[in-house]
Amino acid sequence: MLVYPKKSCFSILAFTLIAFHGLAQTTRPDTSLSEIAPIEIKAHFNSQAMLDLTSSARVVSKRLLESQNTNTILSAVNSTTGVRMEERSPGSYRLALRGSMIRSPFGVRNTKIYLDEIPFTDASGNTYLNIIDPVGINHIQIIKGPDGSLYGPNTGGVLRIIPNGLTSQRSNEKSLLLSAGSYGLFQQQLNIEQQVNEKYSFAFSQAFTRSDGYRTQSGMNKKFFQTAHQWNYNEKGQLKFLGLYADLGYETPGGLTEAQYLEDPTQARPAGGPFPSAVDQKAAIYNKTTIGGITHSYQFNDYLRHVIAVFGSYTDFKNPFVTNYETRSEKNLGARTYFSYENMEMENLQWEMQLGAEGHKGWYDIKNYENNLGNKGDLNYDDHLENFQHFYFYRLKAKIAQRFIAEGSIGLNVNNIDFEQQALNAAAMKGSKDFKNSWMPRLGLSYLILPEFAMRASISKGYSTPTISEVRSSDNQINQNLNPEDGVNYEAGFRYETKKRRFIADLAAYQFNMKNGIIRQLNEDGAEFFTNAGEITQKGIEASVLTQIIRPDQNLVVRSLIFSSNLTFQDYKFKNYKVDDKDYSGNAVTSIPKWIWVNTLALELPKRFEINIFHNHTSSIPLNDANSFYAKKYHLVQAKLAWTTGFMNKYRLQLFAGVDNLLNEKYSLGNDINAMGNRFYNAAAERNCYGGIKMMM
Repeated sequence: MLVYPKKSCFSILAFTLIAFHGLAQTTRPDTSLSEIAPIEIKAHFNSQAMLDLTSSARVVSKRLLESQNTNTILSAVNSTTGVRMEERSPGSYRLALRGSMIRSPFGVRNTKIYLDEIPFTDASGNTYLNIIDPVGINHIQIIKGPDGSLYGPNTGGVLRIIPNGLTSQRSNEKSLLLSAGSYGLFQQQLNIEQQVNEKYSFAFSQAFTRSDGYRTQSGMNKKFFQTAHQWNYNEKGQLKFLGLYADLGYETPGGLTEAQYLEDPTQARPAGGPFPSAVDQKAAIYNKTTIGGITHSYQFNDYLRHVIAVFGSYTDFKNPFVTNYETRSEKNLGARTYFSYENMEMENLQWEMQLGAEGHKGWYDIKNYENNLGNKGDLNYDDHLENFQHFYFYRLKAKIAQRFIAEGSIGLNVNNIDFEQQALNAAAMKGSKDFKNSWMPRLGLSYLILPEFAMRASISKGYSTPTISEVRSSDNQINQNLNPEDGVNYEAGFRYETKKRRFIADLAAYQFNMKNGIIRQLNEDGAEFFTNAGEITQKGIEASVLTQIIRPDQNLVVRSLIFSSNLTFQDYKFKNYKVDDKDYSGNAVTSIPKWIWVNTLALELPKRFEINIFHNHTSSIPLNDANSFYAKKYHLVQAKLAWTTGFMNKYRLQLFAGVDNLLNEKYSLGNDINAMGNRFYNAAAERNCYGGIKMMM
């Protein structure tokens, strides 16, 4: 394996530029704005124009996903206002839609994620987003704000990841990518999309990624396989299949105190008090997950359609940690189905409605052992939990005079957890946790004031039950006192697009009044547990601008220039939050930066050179509920240079090179929240580089 230290940046860039110069140029790329900002989005059940939306939403396109390093979706997702994705070390991802990071030591919670029509989020509400590889993604649809009426429990929003091969547009593209970079980074991606005939098409995506990591004990190794198939077996019926397997292992270096972070940010968590070091305990996470699902759609006539998806998953999870060694066997089965009736015959009154249900059943076997230097010791806990969640939904939407849109939806959620715990030297404990049935309504309005200018407003209920990992967290206790978080979200906004879409602006303002917000805490042994934090007030403003400053013109030095600026303001406060004798009411909510400003620049130059620049400014972040520690603000700049050319009349060849953390900032891209011993900091890499080659046909 080739290992490139940080000093190799210039050699990687030099090699790539020499290779650029040595190849011949043929045709120019398509740099149309619609590649970056699609006109339509499938925010709910059918594709609709962005101007028609009653909610705040965005499409993260394939081109945007490929604009920086192709081994992660982090930069592309973070260019969306109101969204923050973190990476504490290679492979350790967290995602927050409008502030959900306070519940996520790792993974994703209170945000619902789908793979096309198949829920990626399990029965308990947890999502292993880090097993996904960008090679298998066509685009990502992000719907911000709670939408439990149609998608089940969530308080942050919904992501729909559309895999390759499951779009309405058929492709015959094949590609192979190889790249290498600093800190032992190596990446290989293979993608095949093939339309076999008019009725059947398939896609296969495979990837391998490994990295030594910037810090000690932060190596990562991931294998990823995905296949998708579409069969239009007649004019009315369609079958789709999605299968995914991921084998992910990544070391967890642990958080550092501020003094340790300033002294040597590359070190792993050292030994302290009764606790060994992360290196001695071989702290890591190993996740092998298989997901499969079949979706059937049938159009009975011009009005009525039925869709049903049946899905399942299995996860083998191991986590040697500083204090213990945990294993999990997680199995999930479920189905989602709905009827859709649409009447678009009259120009002045078009309407549609949907009626459906979604249900998940999860089985979780969790065992905790002593961790003897990375090996399982004596068994301390042997728990079995079952989660059954199901919800039912109805939606009605009307478009009047091609200007006014009104939609209302309502969902009913039912959720319960059964558990059986066997602890060492203790009597077995059995029981159940039944969450109160919850109605989740939503009302949204949109009005097209001008053909290019639309106003929108909505009110919706957010509701999110605790996940299995929160009810039964690493303190090995079954927390029967933990309740769902819920609240009401009020939102208004506008969207403006010029006639040729060379300028697009979007503005949204919201206030979410949350009750019983779920907060992560640590006990005296360093094990986490979760508690409800009373009331939290979440106020935010999201503003974005996308403009094509220079339209494609082969006679200019800069052939085209596209710029976007995305500003997020989050004023999140604990309204009523007390823990024992400590009162945190009025404090800023832990882990939420008040300001995030992201800018992107895409340039096309002569001879098919392209440059993509990404800038992220994040303000200081409170690291504990007392607001006594903050992570400092930072500016993160990334840049990627690519050149594409024809090759042997049949292939296209792309050479690329990139730089991450161009300003060499000292910052932490993912902090440990309310950490024991004030070990908050997980240092991100210094300036580092990568380069590679991609062949397409």
